[in-house]
Amino acid sequence: MSVTDAPTSSMVERAVPEQTVPKRALLFDVFGTVVDWRSSVISGLTAFFAPRGIAHDWGQFALDWRALYQPSMEEIRAGRRDFALLDILHAENLDALMDRYDLGNLNVQDRDWLTRIWHRLDPWSDSVAGMTRLRAEFQLASLSNGNIALMIGLMRHGGLPFDAILGAEIAQAYKPDERVYLRAAEALRLAPSDCIMVAAHNEDLAAAHALGFGTAFIRRLTEYGPGQTVDLAPEGPWDFDATSLTDLADQMGLA
Repeated sequence: MSVTDAPTSSMVERAVPEQTVPKRALLFDVFGTVVDWRSSVISGLTAFFAPRGIAHDWGQFALDWRALYQPSMEEIRAGRRDFALLDILHAENLDALMDRYDLGNLNVQDRDWLTRIWHRLDPWSDSVAGMTRLRAEFQLASLSNGNIALMIGLMRHGGLPFDAILGAEIAQAYKPDERVYLRAAEALRLAPSDCIMVAAHNEDLAAAHALGFGTAFIRRLTEYGPGQTVDLAPEGPWDFDATSLTDLADQMGLA
């Protein structure tokens, strides 16, 4: 390098010392892990329909809506359909339930409001406090099947302290496709081994673990309601087994 190419004092002052750059990140599943989708969807449906004099078992409706989640994504994973945002899949799945629940007279604005219930899901009571503590040591990013606009809605609604929104939309694929995990790590300029996947779902953790990610299981025993029968306990060699995000922070020794 010539003398004229040498860095100026101002350039040196702007350089970030390497030791200040975070070396690890926590990548969060969101639906069920960070936010309580079932209770929030029930509340949203009740708030919309009760003033209209329409009553149903909204708890079952919420479960039925969620039950269409994986099949709709599987069409994309299997290559039978081009990638579509989760907002679009949620809207299509809502339409599929209309006749079943005799709600076919809703207009476009009503259906849009109902679809956006998924943008207004409440965090679990420990989520914000736990994430805030974890953020003191780690970069925090969503690694969700939710699209970016949906994640922004959840962040603003619930005050979720994410540093970045990653996941399905940037990968143009749905978990557990390996591209979703690997492109998230790449976006943070980290190796998978520098990242910990945080999830309440064993399948999610198994996919991340197979790619070399660290893993943290969060026990959300009522994600699907009081009769939940899945993901009650860790089913793999996960690095952490926590009852909440605050418990995870405790286990990591974070104040």
